[in-house]
Amino acid sequence: MAAAWDFVRAGHTPTIYESTNFVGGLASGFKAPHWDWSVEKFYHHWFQSDAHMLGLINELGLNEKVLFPRPYTVLNHNGKWYPFDSILNALRYPGLGWGLNKLRFGLVGLYLRTTNNWRALEQHTVETWMRKWAGDRVYEQMWQPLLIGKFGPFYKDVNMAWMWARLKARTTRLGTYQGGFQQFSDDFAEKLRGMGVTFALETPISKIHPDPAGGVTIHPTNQAPVTFDQVLVTTSPGQLAQLAPALPPTYLAGLQALKHMGAVVLVLSLKHQLSEQGYYWFNIPKNLGYPFLAVVEHTNFVSPAHFGGEHILYCGDYLPIDHPYFSLSKEELLAQFLPGKKAAGSAVFALVAALGLWLVAKRHLFLVDIFWIGLLSIGVAFAVAYLLGSDDTEAAWLLEELDITGESV
Repeated sequence: MAAAWDFVRAGHTPTIYESTNFVGGLASGFKAPHWDWSVEKFYHHWFQSDAHMLGLINELGLNEKVLFPRPYTVLNHNGKWYPFDSILNALRYPGLGWGLNKLRFGLVGLYLRTTNNWRALEQHTVETWMRKWAGDRVYEQMWQPLLIGKFGPFYKDVNMAWMWARLKARTTRLGTYQGGFQQFSDDFAEKLRGMGVTFALETPISKIHPDPAGGVTIHPTNQAPVTFDQVLVTTSPGQLAQLAPALPPTYLAGLQALKHMGAVVLVLSLKHQLSEQGYYWFNIPKNLGYPFLAVVEHTNFVSPAHFGGEHILYCGDYLPIDHPYFSLSKEELLAQFLPGKKAAGSAVFALVAALGLWLVAKRHLFLVDIFWIGLLSIGVAFAVAYLLGSDDTEAAWLLEELDITGESV
C-alpha cells in the first residue's frame, strides 16, 4: 500500500491484489465482537525513530491517531525479571556485575547507538564483532541467547549491521494506532481507494511472467490473466521464486538460496492480568527450557478496556519453516505451549501451568492477582496428579478452568 501511495501520486493507476478478504498483510489483525480494537495477529509496534513510516502517516493525515505508550521489556536473571529497554536499564541489569564487563557492555551500546557508520559493521558478523569489542562473557550472556532465539541454527551468520540497525532504531516508547493496526490498514486503504487505487481482495495469484508483447502478465486463480506495465511483488523471496519461474536464472537461484525462519504466534485472551508489575515484553532465552521465545502481554501496552476488559497475551517463537508447530491447529499448539499431561518438564512447571503463569522462571514464582491464591490448591493437586501420572489432567482442563480462548496464526 505504501508503494501504491507513491505510484498514484506519480500519476499511475495501480491495482493491489490480495489473497485474503482484508488488507494489512502481516500487520493485519482480528477482532472479537465485544472488542473496540482489533488485535494484531503478530505482535506489532512502531518506534519513535521510524521516520519513514511516521512520515507516511503524516502524509495520510492520520498522525493524530498514533499513540506512543511507554511499556517495559524485561530479561530474566536468577529467577527475577529486570527492565532492559534503555541504556540506563541495561546498565542496571545485574547479570554482568559491576566491573569491566559492564563497562564494555555500556561502551559498546553507546557506540552502536551513536555511530552512523553501518558500512564498516557490514563486514562482520555479530558474533565476531561482539566477541572482539564487548568480550566473550558479555556476548555469551547478553547477545548470544537473543540471537539463538531469533535465528536458530543461523545465528552465527547474522550480520553486525543488522544488530546496529536494531539498537540504533530502538526507543523506549512504542507506537500503535487507535483501533489497532488493522484499523490503520483499513484507513490507509480507504485513502487509496479515494485516489483511484483498485483493490482485488480474495484474489490469489498463481503465476507471473513477462508478456511477449510487452509488460508483465499475472494469473489470478479466479480471473482471466491481466497484463500490466510493471508488477511489484511483496511476498517472501521463496514465494516469489514459485510465482515467477521465468526470472533470470542467477536471480532466481539467489532467491531460492536465501535462508529464513518463520514466526509462530499463539494469541490468548485471559480474564486476569498476568504481570502485576505491568511488564509488556518478556524475553525468554531458549536455555530456560520454555516452549516459546517471547511472551508479550499486549494489554500492558494498550488498555484492556479496548478488549472488553480481557487481557491479551502473545506466546511466540522463531522456528525453521519445516518445524512441526506450523502444521498444528490452535488447540494442538496451545497444548504444547500450555503443558498438560506429560508436557511439563517438572513439578514446578506443572504447578506454573495450573496457575496459568507462563512467565515464571524455573526458580521464581510471582502471583499476579489475589485471585490466583484461590487456585493454588488446584495447582498443587494438578502437580501431584502430574507426578502420579494421572491420565485425567489435560491442557483442555486448564482452558476450561481458567476460561482461556486462543487464536493461533
